[in-house]
Amino acid sequence: MRFAFYGRVSTEDNQDPTSSKQWQLSRALALIEPHGGTINAEFFDIGQSRSLPWKRRPEAASLLEAFKNPERRFDAVVIGEPARAFYGNQFGLTFPVFVHYGVELWVPEVGGKVDPGSDAHDLVMNLYGGMSKGERNRIKIRVRSAMAAQAQHEGRFLGGRPPYGYRLADAGPHPNPGKAAMGARLHRLETDPAAAHIVERIFAEYLLGRGLYAIAEGLTRDGVPSPSAHDPARNRHRDGRAWAKSAVRAILANPRYTGRQVWNRQRRDEVLLDVEDVAAGHETKLRWNDPSAWVWSTDQMHEALVRAEDFAAVQAQMDAATHRPTTSKGHKTARRYVLSGLVRCALCGRRMQGTWAHEAARYRCKFPTEYALANKVQHPKSAYVRESAIVSKLDDWLAQLFDEAHIDETCEALAMAASDDEATEARTEAARRRVTDCDSRLVKYRAALDAGADAAIVAGWMAEVQGERLRAEQELGELVPADKLTKSQIRALVLSLREIASVLNKADPALKAQVYAELGVEVTYDPERRMVLVSAGQTRVQQDVSERGLEPLRPCGH
Repeated sequence: MRFAFYGRVSTEDNQDPTSSKQWQLSRALALIEPHGGTINAEFFDIGQSRSLPWKRRPEAASLLEAFKNPERRFDAVVIGEPARAFYGNQFGLTFPVFVHYGVELWVPEVGGKVDPGSDAHDLVMNLYGGMSKGERNRIKIRVRSAMAAQAQHEGRFLGGRPPYGYRLADAGPHPNPGKAAMGARLHRLETDPAAAHIVERIFAEYLLGRGLYAIAEGLTRDGVPSPSAHDPARNRHRDGRAWAKSAVRAILANPRYTGRQVWNRQRRDEVLLDVEDVAAGHETKLRWNDPSAWVWSTDQMHEALVRAEDFAAVQAQMDAATHRPTTSKGHKTARRYVLSGLVRCALCGRRMQGTWAHEAARYRCKFPTEYALANKVQHPKSAYVRESAIVSKLDDWLAQLFDEAHIDETCEALAMAASDDEATEARTEAARRRVTDCDSRLVKYRAALDAGADAAIVAGWMAEVQGERLRAEQELGELVPADKLTKSQIRALVLSLREIASVLNKADPALKAQVYAELGVEVTYDPERRMVLVSAGQTRVQQDVSERGLEPLRPCGH
């Protein structure tokens, strides 16, 4: 029989992907070889949580997709460890797909093929799914309980970026012998001379009655680098040009400035991805815990920048401002923004927020309400652009790209986009060199083990190199597509999209938003010139915004 192998390993940080795959593969081969089985295809997920449904795991999803191909290279699937493959009720949701396409499932726990008509087999497989879920929950409980105890009784710094005003300092070897052997170290917080006095200033000014924006404006005016500008290496996604109200608010709300370690301010909740489709699984969302659930260290563990009574006074003041009585009117109908997340402001580069005004969807940028303007950023108080001024002509332009007059030009642009440029080739070659270098180092480490070197230390080195090799392989996978489309294939693809583009004007807003995202549509609005720059893939257009909307769009070179 021809088999496909499926396995999974959680993360390269906690487990060695290569070793994990080998023992799972060995267990699978031990099951099928006595029956004359051979493995012709391998699907192995790395770094994917077992709680993810199969369709959301890359390799598992590829395996399910392969079922549809009548010329697939396998007739059955063998799994070496079902507890790694199935979680909770995933077996009951996935096995019917195997049965539908006539693909057998073999696992060691039933001694061979899973019989669709056997209640005993069904019970065993669901039992392992339940055990997998229980194991994950027990690990979570143990880890959280240990972290709570370490924070409260030891005052240990449990990771993450240090708060603004502090920096990390070495606190000695890790108390876990295994981690210490691999070179892991503990860290503690020490004051950052360049920023500690700024934290003290922020608390003092707030207690004197200054607002968040006034504090941010004063800091920017005095040339004080914002937290993002102070540590740009760890804040590449932030705007470091000026202090933001949110940065001041985050500093005022951080209890670690009292000198104590505080843990459990946030939690990770697993929320259904789609309430109407429970089988789609969950997504993780960070939520703030109530202060009563925070875990404080018993003793002061680092230098305090704020007195405990001053911190309490600030929290009371902020809480009073937060809970002022307000009235809000609920929306009678759900409001959709088809360009949500796709419109940026040309003046500040930030994404514009969707808002509803005069019964119409608009996008606005209120940079001055969040960021200080003392650094001479030229920006109107509010910049607005109507959605209708963009969308209708955008649809016309996309349809125009696929008409007879422009289809050759569109195909040529797509073919050029699919070709590798010099920068991509250089990155690809660098990634290949890293893979080769990692392989060479692994050979040396195995030789060191054979020569009698300390197994624990060498294992740490090997785990680090294997993680580095995995990252290089993932980068290669992103840079080098499996199959490059020929010009004829690109033309066939474009022709298949023609009908979609022609009906965009009448499409459902949710569908349009999805199509825009897939096509790589980006919109940049310049409020000073009242100009909109629209790009989709490798083609851009720039036109005036008027009461009539965008002027007729004409493709121009990228």
